[in-house]
Amino acid sequence: MPVTFQLRPSETRGAANHGWLKTLHTFSFASYHEPAFEDFGCLRVLNEDRVEAGQGFPPHSHAEANIFSYVVSGTLAHKDSMGNVEAMGRGDVQMTFGGTGIRHSEYNGADDPNGAPVHFLQVWAYPTTRGLKPQYFHRHFADTDKEDKWAHIVAPVSYPGVTNAREGTGPTPIASDLHCFASLLSPGTTIKHDVVARNSGDKDKGKLVYAQVVQTTGYNPRKAPSDGSVAQVTLALGGQTATLAEGDGVFIRGASVGDELVTHNVGRKVAEVVLFEMDA
Repeated sequence: MPVTFQLRPSETRGAANHGWLKTLHTFSFASYHEPAFEDFGCLRVLNEDRVEAGQGFPPHSHAEANIFSYVVSGTLAHKDSMGNVEAMGRGDVQMTFGGTGIRHSEYNGADDPNGAPVHFLQVWAYPTTRGLKPQYFHRHFADTDKEDKWAHIVAPVSYPGVTNAREGTGPTPIASDLHCFASLLSPGTTIKHDVVARNSGDKDKGKLVYAQVVQTTGYNPRKAPSDGSVAQVTLALGGQTATLAEGDGVFIRGASVGDELVTHNVGRKVAEVVLFEMDA
């Protein structure tokens, strides 16, 4: 199967401005419905959220989904029905196995009511097994872990180096066939990455890959300018290439285990890039 690239420009994402929440949706979510973008492998939700100080998502229920947040800036306050209470900052990842059911809340945890918004990526993935016991995990990845390299921030529970502990080092556990990596790529720098092994099933089947540049310049559902004022990278795999500015993403189909992904920063500022790999 040949490798194909499908661009997802930032301006085509779903967008909603609720005042207290400004959000961009890669997949159908809430009032945004786009049949062409319901999911991608086990990846079901990828929202780029900005929540104002003193605001947030009140207690609500989840089940049969693995949900994690990757904090870009600000403070994210978490509380759930399992007794977990956490205030997280830049580089933190918190993971919840919804399993048989949990309730949680997510708020801007800034002490100052006029403080900065919290900017984070909210990700949902279909679980490999239903009816799991709910669990919670937290990991921290410093900027130095990501500077001009890929940090492996999320991996399946069975993957080498993953520990089933609430706190720890290494990738955050997830009960899904999903890996997530993050990088802070300097201007003019190139990094390479080999697509990781499948988690389950036929080892000869392909992999799905999705890459997105974090939109650090602020909430704007329109296309980010290409004048060098925003991050811009190129990605190449299997003879295909794509150029992404902030907020842009690319769906890659037909990848194989061991294929080399080459990412190059062609802009004039550091690019924060996230990479998802899933079993096809």
